[in-house]
Amino acid sequence: MNIVILAAGMGKRMQSSLPKVLHPLAGKPLLGHVIDTARALAPSRLCVIYGHGGDAVPQAFADRDLAFARQEPQLGTGHAVMQALPHLEDGVPTLVLYGDVPLTTAASLQRLLAAAGQDKLGVLTVTLDDPTGYGRIVRENGKITRIVEQKDASPAERAITEVNTGIIVAPTARLRDWLAKLSNDNAQGEYYLTDVIAAAVADGVDVVSAQPDDVAETLGVNSKVQLAELERVHQRNIATALLEAGVTLADPARIDVRGTLDCGRDVSIDVNCVFEGCVSIGEGASIGPHCVIRNASIAAGASIKAFTHIEDAVVGAGAQVGPYARLRPGTELADEVHIGNFVEVKNSVIGLGSKANHLAYVGDADVGSKVNIGAGVITCNYDGANKFRTTIEDEAFIGSDSQLVAPVVVGKGATLGAGTTLTKDAPAGQLTISRAKQLSLPGWQRPVKIKK
Repeated sequence: MNIVILAAGMGKRMQSSLPKVLHPLAGKPLLGHVIDTARALAPSRLCVIYGHGGDAVPQAFADRDLAFARQEPQLGTGHAVMQALPHLEDGVPTLVLYGDVPLTTAASLQRLLAAAGQDKLGVLTVTLDDPTGYGRIVRENGKITRIVEQKDASPAERAITEVNTGIIVAPTARLRDWLAKLSNDNAQGEYYLTDVIAAAVADGVDVVSAQPDDVAETLGVNSKVQLAELERVHQRNIATALLEAGVTLADPARIDVRGTLDCGRDVSIDVNCVFEGCVSIGEGASIGPHCVIRNASIAAGASIKAFTHIEDAVVGAGAQVGPYARLRPGTELADEVHIGNFVEVKNSVIGLGSKANHLAYVGDADVGSKVNIGAGVITCNYDGANKFRTTIEDEAFIGSDSQLVAPVVVGKGATLGAGTTLTKDAPAGQLTISRAKQLSLPGWQRPVKIKK
């Protein structure tokens, strides 16, 4: 099939210089959601119609292998689809979607496609308690005969509660003919795509309908208020799916997934956590409140405590991280590792059972198993121009407030005394210490503030 996505609207009510379809929902542009849904249907041709915002829309999706067609000026939905005609294949149907309607599911669209087949015109409709503002579905003897817009509807037509969502599928060769015959003789002076329904009826083509699983699938975004409302709908849908998969959520209304979140059974997630990119959490792991986790893998039984930030990192089984810890890109924690409060780890591998429990920075380091890193320890990995690695071998003990000036190696079982500045390799199994001599000065008196 062909798929055309209409994304040329200005979005005045968004009160923003950013094109409406580029505003994010769950961390992804509105149009991105629609493109991903369209891709799930495996179209042979996929064309996006853009307009307002200049080339910002094509530039935002330049790597997605899409066809783009510009609508200038914007003369209605029918005129928009006309711009896509050079990109469409006649031998298959054409499905029309909207770049500001992000929550439509592939399942609902498959239902519409199945109803329409290869030779019917299909319309996705929905029944609303308050249909104000929507085009009404006009039926005669149960069959759809036309769609009338709110501004052009009679009082009797305005009482109809079945409305058009704008999403249609039609035989492409027929659609070309119907679009060529559209008129802009209406209150808006625009070419309505909905008028192809009456044209299809006139040509003896059956017009069929299907309805989505949820009305929210058909809701569009025209303002920041509506964007926020759809964000909550989308997040609640994600939360419901997690709950049904066996995840415990402290409050389903206080979780944000801005990407994909894959959880094993008996995972628990506390309030106000944000998951970005691709995150996987193993069975029985727990995520404390106010954590931000991006592109990370957290293994079974791990405990991520409050206010921890994790990005592009791997956390092993049974590890404990936080509270107030930060794992930066390139971090790999083995099983049973402990990373405590106000500890930052970057581009480092930390081995089985090692611990850095307090106020430390471990950057560009290879840390073995059963290593203890004391409070205030820093791996000095950057000389102002280049970065170097630190190696700490198994069972080493790094005393508090030590600085390891890379490149340097701490041998297996070595101990660094507290306050050591290590600039040369520390031999295995030995105590290495570097301190200024401790002095006590008899007779010294603390200065006293002079009274004025």
